Amino acid sequence: MLDRTDRAIVRHLMNDARQSNKELAATVGVAPSTLSERVKRLRESRVFRGFHADVDPQVLGIGMEAMIAIRLRRHSASEVEDLKRHTRAMDEVVDLYHVTGANDFLVHVVVRDADHLRDLAVSGFTTLPEISHIETSLVFEHIAKPVLPDLLDR
Repeated sequence: MLDRTDRAIVRHLMNDARQSNKELAATVGVAPSTLSERVKRLRESRVFRGFHADVDPQVLGIGMEAMIAIRLRRHSASEVEDLKRHTRAMDEVVDLYHVTGANDFLVHVVVRDADHLRDLAVSGFTTLPEISHIETSLVFEHIAKPVLPDLLDR
């Protein structure tokens, strides 16, 4: 269980993970050494799954994002694991969601352009025997926000 201080640390790091230890300690009202120990404990207990830089995709040559909905032929554990392993190995895959409903997976991909997206869909997905259907939707705008920030206060 996270106490009030842990929740404050999580909330502030979700908003800005580049804060110095000293700044964050002052913000949450603890000594820098206490903050260091708490952050270490939160990392070790896997509250923090990682820290990353938010990079403008266009700087990296990414001109398009899409969601690819995938329907499997069968729902065997081995086919699900094969698909997860296959998609994790693809450079273009940003996120993979195993979902309920008409489709089994949603795959968030980033590509250079429409030709790259077509090639990815054809060679990366339609050739897999465990897939019975794919449907691609272009992402016009991706508006990300931190997960659960308001739930931390409940």
